[in-house]
Amino acid sequence: MGSFSLMHWVIVLLVVMLLFGGGRISGLMGDVAKGIKSFKKGMAEDDDIAPAKPATRIEGHRVPEQDTVKTEEQTKA
Repeated sequence: MGSFSLMHWVIVLLVVMLLFGGGRISGLMGDVAKGIKSFKKGMAEDDDIAPAKPATRIEGHRVPEQDTVKTEEQTKA
């Protein structure tokens, strides 16, 4: 059963061209290219935005600051 030969791919391509037409396929490829460009632009904009500062309060609970958290070694000393 193996892979398709060149003649099989030519026939499949002709059937696709008959069903969809050349204009629809080129329009579809243009839409795909626009989507890729907008995706890349969005990813580049995300890199420009600075990361958000972590919240110090969550729903009324106080989150301890880094300086006030003591380790076991500090509490033993």
